[in-house]
Amino acid sequence: MAREQTAAVTGVAELTARWARGLDAARDTVFSAAGAWPLLALLAEAAQGPARRELESAVGAQAPDAAAAARALFAELPGAAGLNAALGLWTARSLPLHDAWLTTLPEGSHAALTGDAAADRAALDAWAARQTEGRIDRMPVDVGPGVPLVLASALRLTTRWEHPFTGGPARPVAAGPWAGLPLPLLTRTTPGLGDAAVADTRHGPLTLLRVRGDNGIDVHLLLGPPGAGPGEVLGGAVAALAGRCAVTSADALPYGPQAGPGLAKDVIESTRPAPGPLLRVDVPAFRLTAHHDLLRRAEVFGLAAASDASRGHFPGISPAPLAVGSAAQAATAEFGAEGFEAAAVTAFGMRAGAAAAAPSRVPRVTATLDRPFGFAAVQRATGLCLVTGWVARPPSGTDRAED
Repeated sequence: MAREQTAAVTGVAELTARWARGLDAARDTVFSAAGAWPLLALLAEAAQGPARRELESAVGAQAPDAAAAARALFAELPGAAGLNAALGLWTARSLPLHDAWLTTLPEGSHAALTGDAAADRAALDAWAARQTEGRIDRMPVDVGPGVPLVLASALRLTTRWEHPFTGGPARPVAAGPWAGLPLPLLTRTTPGLGDAAVADTRHGPLTLLRVRGDNGIDVHLLLGPPGAGPGEVLGGAVAALAGRCAVTSADALPYGPQAGPGLAKDVIESTRPAPGPLLRVDVPAFRLTAHHDLLRRAEVFGLAAASDASRGHFPGISPAPLAVGSAAQAATAEFGAEGFEAAAVTAFGMRAGAAAAAPSRVPRVTATLDRPFGFAAVQRATGLCLVTGWVARPPSGTDRAED
């Protein structure tokens, strides 16, 4: 794996875990650290002082290395099966920009803001819709007077299952947070147990169920012990997928009704000749949308100093002082019988900062997912975690979460 690819995979994984730790276990959500991390890396390279140091900490690498990895992602992902990634930059005509910085961005990614708020909003919304094939139709930050620069990324992924699920009638849940509620489940049975395992994480056992897409994108369904929240489940999954904790494959799990969270292992009779082990998965279909205000948790994204408008922080972008005025992500994900689709648009809106001050220094298994669970869509070849989420409530149509 190339150095830039390794930096991106590691940085995105670490940001995914930090983001998950602050999520509300009682609310559905979906988010994409892969959509936010490259923008943070590009901003880190253009920043100075405390803002640069905070952003470097958030991306987990020195600014030049992180920015190189971000540019590699925008170059490579659009050519990968089932994926599209795009970068967009819009600036006011009155804002001077450094040509050296502009030349590092993808060709055709820069456009002008006209100063007409309605026209600019329409143009940015159209870009978001075009890059995500209509899954997200609105740029998640405001444009208009006082916003001389918008930097955004769009990520879209789609995959069809190698082995589709079938739908069944709703059945009441016997126990747990969803007890007594009717839950329609998708189900499938596939040969072999290689796509099921239990990880020994610092928060307890974690069941990982891989649903393979036909184009190299897999969705991992994640179930922890009863009561485990998104921080424990999604953070544990990041560690397990990175090989940082012990993982027991399903064929080595003990027999019984509690082989792992949500797992039962038994022996069944079959009329088929020597069918071998079977893996049955029962999971509800879900469709989620979410909006995240990244400045509400500025410390997670390294944006606390960068959003201080009392000074400028990005001399690498412009000689004019700039600070982050808004930072947000809109994301959506849909898990169905035939496949999985997801998209995310992440955007930073800049505002004018005060004149820059001098830099300062600061230190058969049967798997039943009938209670809250997580999921992570991962590019199989690289291990890049593309979209992550948490299903807190029994799915019923489209749920929207605000963060």
